[in-house]
Amino acid sequence: MPHSPRKSAPRVSGITSIDVSHAGDIYRINLRRSASARRFTLRVRAAAQDVVLTMPARGSLSEAKSFASRHAAWIGAKLRLLPEKIPLQPGGLVPLRGTLHQITLCPATRRGVWLEDGGPSKGSTPLLCVNAEAPFVPRRVRDFLIKEALRDIKAAVESHTKKLGVAPRKITLRDTTSRWGSCSSSGALSFSWRLILAPHFVLDYLAAHEAAHLLHMNHSAKFWATVARLTADTARAEAWLKAHGSSLLRFGQS
Repeated sequence: MPHSPRKSAPRVSGITSIDVSHAGDIYRINLRRSASARRFTLRVRAAAQDVVLTMPARGSLSEAKSFASRHAAWIGAKLRLLPEKIPLQPGGLVPLRGTLHQITLCPATRRGVWLEDGGPSKGSTPLLCVNAEAPFVPRRVRDFLIKEALRDIKAAVESHTKKLGVAPRKITLRDTTSRWGSCSSSGALSFSWRLILAPHFVLDYLAAHEAAHLLHMNHSAKFWATVARLTADTARAEAWLKAHGSSLLRFGQS
């Protein structure tokens, strides 16, 4: 749905969003001006559950509204397809390394967040125990998951980079929606913390994938040969992400 702006169009100034309506529904569209953009484009973000209209720096507000209005039906259809958000609340379920855990308030037992086997008296579902007042549980659980993700990802990256004789400049975690991992030209690796929700073979594959980029900053035959040296799970992990990756974005959203 590209659209090029008129050369004489005035720039948008001080306006960060617009509203468009369709069939009785009103949609808020966030505007993002980009110096490199040559066309108007729309994107529905699953994690944020919002709509972003990227526009050229010289694009006009009227053009932005017109473009969004012409695609209002498409926007509505995409928003309706978004999976329901799943907050990290007591009693809820959250996957950890591919296994569902029940978030459970466990006051006066120990501090922080920890894991327990559900056991026959508690049911078969493993427990993710939290010692906190209910309003603070989502943040405590999210922090715990990020900590676990960093530990697993660092261990996986170290295992793979040792085999290659390389080392990353640093490893950071983000809450990205368009890619699960990345490698910068300076050798810094970045991953989505949500990989801790997936089965471990998926996380390990992403670690191998980005470790291989420390040798090959491309997706050449040599790159894929390097990945194959590190893991035999490429096809299985890619298939899992294609089938289930978007569902990981549902968890921990307010």
